[in-house]
Amino acid sequence: MAWYYRASLTMHVLLLLTVVIIPYANCGYTSIIGFGDSLADTGNEYIYALDHHKGPYHFLFPPNGETYFHHPTGRCCDGRLMIDLIAESMGLPLVRPYLEILNVNETVRNLDEGVNFAVVGATALDTDFLDPMGRYDIFTNFSLRIQVDWFKEMLSPLCNTSSDCRNLLSSSLIVMGPIAGNDYNCPFFAGESLELVKTYVPFVIEAMASAINELIQHGASTLLVPGNAPIGCIPCYLTLYEGSDESEYDPLTGCLTWLNKFSEYHNELLKTKLSQIRSLHPHVNIIYGDLYNAELQLYQSPEHFGFTENTSRACCGGGGTYNFNLSALCGLPGSRACANPAKSINWDGRHTTEAANQWIAKALLNEIYTIPHISTSSVSQQ
Repeated sequence: MAWYYRASLTMHVLLLLTVVIIPYANCGYTSIIGFGDSLADTGNEYIYALDHHKGPYHFLFPPNGETYFHHPTGRCCDGRLMIDLIAESMGLPLVRPYLEILNVNETVRNLDEGVNFAVVGATALDTDFLDPMGRYDIFTNFSLRIQVDWFKEMLSPLCNTSSDCRNLLSSSLIVMGPIAGNDYNCPFFAGESLELVKTYVPFVIEAMASAINELIQHGASTLLVPGNAPIGCIPCYLTLYEGSDESEYDPLTGCLTWLNKFSEYHNELLKTKLSQIRSLHPHVNIIYGDLYNAELQLYQSPEHFGFTENTSRACCGGGGTYNFNLSALCGLPGSRACANPAKSINWDGRHTTEAANQWIAKALLNEIYTIPHISTSSVSQQ
């Protein structure tokens, strides 16, 4: 069995290495419209913070952005995010933040360059749900509901009828997320039990479903909806639960198995909900992105993907076992970055490096981790 596993893994890695190097020139998508949180925000929170003198937020300072842009851009990463890499692989420009377009008083006349509504810290649930539970956070004022409202405001001058909107959006890929991580981060870091946090999941899924249905009503015809990542592998959670029983860790990856099972629970409910939405809208392409397994493969066989640094540690952070310290987040005094982020899976304790994002984006676009396969999902003609 060992030789079979190694041979299968080698073929799997070779497949990833040989596909999605050339842009998808014939993919059929002419723009990307993004929603989500810090895993997808290409600058909205950065612009908002500068305009309203907020901060200091750690992602506004070097070394954030050092790998690709060579300066901070508001991305919680050393370089490009998954949405950036998906756009580039499809031969499309990087997706501009919505607030950047508003800031320069531009009028959106078409969707050729796409637009990104994702905001750092965004939640799927609205603050009126979170407030009574004491789970409101300084970043949650731009929930998925607000992002969809921005989308509708942008769309209103572009199309007068539902038919116009469908025609306008028929060749746009809607990337709905990642979103929902912050809905769980807040209660977990506040010390809530797993049993209590699990009770939030159905509400989170319903909030996502509501947004998806609303986008479909306004003409969206192709949506990529990523699931949640394996949060049991990321340094912020490994730090939070440091000292846990040794039996709670996966001996192969060092990840906390119970937290990964929580992500699996969220993803199973999401897949069930997406299946229900497909049955209601058979003319719409609704694609589930298996972010969980696309990322987990990096932790299972890091050396095969070029990750030679300790996979449990953040590249940039303020020290400790996992190089994550809430009082010295990446970009703030007391933190420092590793010499080569491309050798690390995690950037700042919560977010993946550009190198990891490249592998994850390739996995999603290579049809291995999308249901149905993204490249075989034809753009709706209805």
